[in-house]
Amino acid sequence: MTTVTVALGGNALARRGEPITAAVQQQNIERAVAALLPLLRSSWRTVLTHGNGPQVGLLLLETEADTAAGPYPLDILGAESEGMVGYLLEQELRRQLPHRPIATLLTQTAVDPDDPSLTTPRKPVGPLYDELTAHRLKAERGFDIAPDTGGWRRVVPSPRPVAILQEASIGLLVAAGVTVIASGGGGVPVVLDEDGRPRGIQGVVDKDLAAVVLARAVGADMLLLLTDVDRVYTGFGTPDARAVEQLDADQARALLDSGELGAGSMSPKVQAAAEFAESGGTTIIASLEHASEAIAGRSGTRIMPNSSQSLPSGARATDDQTRVQS
Repeated sequence: MTTVTVALGGNALARRGEPITAAVQQQNIERAVAALLPLLRSSWRTVLTHGNGPQVGLLLLETEADTAAGPYPLDILGAESEGMVGYLLEQELRRQLPHRPIATLLTQTAVDPDDPSLTTPRKPVGPLYDELTAHRLKAERGFDIAPDTGGWRRVVPSPRPVAILQEASIGLLVAAGVTVIASGGGGVPVVLDEDGRPRGIQGVVDKDLAAVVLARAVGADMLLLLTDVDRVYTGFGTPDARAVEQLDADQARALLDSGELGAGSMSPKVQAAAEFAESGGTTIIASLEHASEAIAGRSGTRIMPNSSQSLPSGARATDDQTRVQS
């Protein structure tokens, strides 16, 4: 049976410029689930994951408003955001598919304690500050800060995901036919001591790379990365923009090395897609609204294993793609 891992980007759940109110998030999740219903009603096994950037930003603002509490640990805020978005997703899924077994798992993601990014924080999180406020927070709370478009932001480590601690539990649920929501926001990053005991770290895991780890863990044939752009473009936002419909793993790597994607949010998605393709899977990068069309081959950018590789399990998803129609 075909298994697909679906990653909902943070911008697919909270549109750019929107206030992150509960009502807005509920409306966007209703829209997201509606777009996924053809897939969810198919015979495919489905695992869902999601971004959490806007939600973590909201929680950071809330904790900064309470000066008595001090800076709240980022791993705990990540866990809170996993619960927030997972709860809203599961509620809407149960409303639309009342007889479907669904489970949301709070997920911890193991990272390498020697990952160099742990000592070189570069991932922006939270709100935009003016320079004076940013330096005050650096002095008072020990934040690492860096300039960003229009101001300054806190930056934190973003180590590579190595493994999901709940992998065995997720696998059992998927094998039993449960639709699982897991690894939200990349999962809470932890390092393991010599006895395998986890300790949370102050950082965030790239959600797209974590989606690859999740997809491999459940033996997924396909990884669907959904965002607010209909496909990958070179020269995005310029008169020379060109849509990319299909790449193999080597071509995806070459596109990344060329710098044509810039430093925006599409680069991590193409990197994740290349890594999944190199392990024999197929990735589709598409907009949320065109999820079903993308699976059917009518939209999105498809990243396939190299032709020199042996036939991957992901090829089965290509054979079955016409069974999921909008």
